[in-house]
Amino acid sequence: MTAEAAKYIGAGLAVLPLFGVGIGLGILFGNFMQGAFRNPSATQGLTGNFFIAFALTEATGLFALVIAFLILFS
Repeated sequence: MTAEAAKYIGAGLAVLPLFGVGIGLGILFGNFMQGAFRNPSATQGLTGNFFIAFALTEATGLFALVIAFLILFS
């Protein structure tokens, strides 16, 4: 196996967490909307926690993407 092929395989493996990020964001948005529709008066209390969870989940995906780019272009 050449070094170039190993770089591509490593970058592909580094991007695998993006599948979990997509699933996690779908669950997060779905549960937020379900909670907001069931109890609209509690939406203000849920919004802060929602944005924190969204940012942490999205940061995981960005870290995985940065690692993949580092593997490919270093």
